Amino acid sequence: MAAEDRDRTASNRHPAGATAAPRSRARLDQPRGSRRRWLPDYDPEAFGQFSERIARFLGTGRFIVWMTITIIVWVLWNIFAPRAAQFDHYPFIFLTLVLSLQASYAAPLILLAQNRQDDRDRVNLEQDRKQNERSIADTEYLTREVAALRVNLGEVATRDWIRSELQDLLKEIDGRSAHPRGDECDGRGR
Repeated sequence: MAAEDRDRTASNRHPAGATAAPRSRARLDQPRGSRRRWLPDYDPEAFGQFSERIARFLGTGRFIVWMTITIIVWVLWNIFAPRAAQFDHYPFIFLTLVLSLQASYAAPLILLAQNRQDDRDRVNLEQDRKQNERSIADTEYLTREVAALRVNLGEVATRDWIRSELQDLLKEIDGRSAHPRGDECDGRGR
């Protein structure tokens, strides 16, 4: 019976006429083994910071001054130095190659730095927008509260209003005492 089961499973794995080697099945309950990578691993954050430092340096006057001095020394050396000491003769092809290489590496590094700055600006803009929304909501809430206080203060008796009411009552009392009623003056006390 066991031999039949082995034959049956073997025939299921290798159908008749199949010439390809059987593929091993990956187990889904276990993590996949690490793949061999052809490219070296690098930290994108560290590389981005490095590119920003280079882009920051390339945008300074110091870089332009040093680059100008280097080119002048290069050209003067290759014109006035003894022929045996010259390493790049008149058309300065090697200088052109060096400057081209410098430009070809500088441009992508500058673009990477700009992209990182755009990402930071986008995040800052989003945070500013959310802060503005919160500020607007707070301002609207405070405006409603102040309006409610004004409405409620309109119904509250103020000191001036109470004073004016008391003065009116005093005048009324003084007016009554100055003009006694007829039943009070006839001498009949009740």
